[in-house]
Amino acid sequence: MPDKTVLIVDGHGFAYRAFFAIPKLTNPRGEPTNAVFGFLKMLRKLADQFQPTHWVVTWDAGLPEERLKVLETYKAQRKPMPDDLRAQLPVIREVLDASRVVSLEQPGHEADDIIASLCAQAADARVLIASADKDLMQLVNDRIAVVRQTPQGARLMDRDGVRARYGVPPGQMLDLLCLTGDSSDNIPGIPGVGEKTAVGLLQTFGSATAVLARSAEITNPRLRAAVENAAAQLARNRTLMTLNVALPVTLDWDRFRRVEPDLGRLAALFEKLGFKSLLEETRRRAQPPPQGELSLG
Repeated sequence: MPDKTVLIVDGHGFAYRAFFAIPKLTNPRGEPTNAVFGFLKMLRKLADQFQPTHWVVTWDAGLPEERLKVLETYKAQRKPMPDDLRAQLPVIREVLDASRVVSLEQPGHEADDIIASLCAQAADARVLIASADKDLMQLVNDRIAVVRQTPQGARLMDRDGVRARYGVPPGQMLDLLCLTGDSSDNIPGIPGVGEKTAVGLLQTFGSATAVLARSAEITNPRLRAAVENAAAQLARNRTLMTLNVALPVTLDWDRFRRVEPDLGRLAALFEKLGFKSLLEETRRRAQPPPQGELSLG
């Protein structure tokens, strides 16, 4: 087993999930705190379940120009972030900082590419990616898995999990997305090609490139014509969906190490936020053990 396990969290994805999972929660001044509370609770549950030795939260910091040049409408369909959520992002990051969890972003880039770049540097460590983004499934291998939040708890998507859910191994996820597109990113796929059809094509031909090169072997004339008319689209989709593994970010093992939080600062934040149970817990942790007793941490 690897001696290091790093938990990499998709910050905006986690914040959105927390915001909509807990509809209404405010501090004593009436300011929304639902996303902050939900984010912290989910992070703590993952830490308890998987016991990472290191952790980091990654954040979107703009859309890459190279993707927008390929497709001007990339992610253009997404609604603006709710004001009540936007107001809580700085507070989430403040709580993370007090918890001594590093927030990482790269101007003009998305969290997915930061995650991919960190994974490329992880050597023999175990990597757990907490995100609902299926683009990240292409990173899964023997030491990298994606953790998905479900109503039943965290679900680990390893090689077998990816194949069971999508019908292809992680090595074919990029090809699957090239064929089907990704509506969440406003990337259209080949007309008439859904997930089931794409899986069948990949099982027969092996890759999206081979599907196009051997299109004459497709027996369904409508499907064959759709594939043959989609050469430029397939090339565009591959450019859009290939994750960047070479961003100038560093997997800093010392900086990302999971250590004791700043309990005094956390207590002050929890009091301000009105998180009574978390405040009581933090104050108990901050108290020194009675004289003569050993603290187990």
